[in-house]
Amino acid sequence: MQAHDPQERAQDRGPDPGGRPRPEQQHRRLSRRQQIIDAALRVFASRGFEKATNRDIAQEAGIRSPGLIYHYFKDKADLFRQVAEERAPALQLISRGDELMDLPPREALTRFGMSFVKTFSDPMATAMFKMMLGEAIRRPMLAELFNSIGPGRGFALLTRYLEHQMDQGRLRRTHPGAATRCFVGPLIAYVLTREVFVQPDSATLPPEIMVHTAVDTFLRGMEIRAPEQP
Repeated sequence: MQAHDPQERAQDRGPDPGGRPRPEQQHRRLSRRQQIIDAALRVFASRGFEKATNRDIAQEAGIRSPGLIYHYFKDKADLFRQVAEERAPALQLISRGDELMDLPPREALTRFGMSFVKTFSDPMATAMFKMMLGEAIRRPMLAELFNSIGPGRGFALLTRYLEHQMDQGRLRRTHPGAATRCFVGPLIAYVLTREVFVQPDSATLPPEIMVHTAVDTFLRGMEIRAPEQP
């Protein structure tokens, strides 16, 4: 399904003689797409995924026709996926996951941890993810959708990385899924005690210190160190 805003049609001069989109068309399309993503973030953060409608998003974006959204995104789930990937550094890292595979554990885990906690440094994105978590608890189908976009991919990537490092002899052999939970658990606790169940030291515990501590503690138990020379 596709719909075009009348104003866009009036401005569209068609492709150039070679059949390629004109630069002004490309710019206008990218600008309108970003406009929709920004508006969708605000609507998802205030209304949640289930209650958000194309009409709400179009109105927030200043678009006359809600159907125009389908010109840029397949459906609401696709739009949410694009919003999440743009606003979540962790998802951007996951998309380039193969780059992590051969990095030393300390470097790779630090990158992973920082991308996770930085995801919640954007107040609007944090509000959206809080709303999504509440909906996921109530609606299993939404939980499955959200998991396929973020948590499931991140969990799979980190598990694959840790298992690879075990195979390389850099980390002690244990259940990779259990190891993933041991690393991610403290970071989830950090976000929850900063954003939901706020603790007295939340304002004075920087993300960098939390990630460094989590990585250091994890590797003290998992890293295989070369024997010291006598």
